[in-house]
Amino acid sequence: MDFLDISIHFLNFVAPALVLALLMPLTGRLMRRHQRGSPSWWVQVAINALVGVITLALGFWLMGRDGKMTAYGALVLAMASSQWLLLRAWR
Repeated sequence: MDFLDISIHFLNFVAPALVLALLMPLTGRLMRRHQRGSPSWWVQVAINALVGVITLALGFWLMGRDGKMTAYGALVLAMASSQWLLLRAWR
């Protein structure tokens, strides 16, 4: 495999986490107004993307292959929890 193939495989691996990380803060702004003390949208995207990629990598490591629905379910739960903490929604 050459560098282009490896890059395409890696981008396809992290694409669900990156898309979800981008959509969560943007749709969150439609649902609720910006709270005082919550980080800006690009900080939320960066933190959610990091949480998502780590979750997918852990799912890949634990299950031995990519694309398991359990890993995608964990991705959604981890990123929703991360967004909830970032917005301080418990207040």
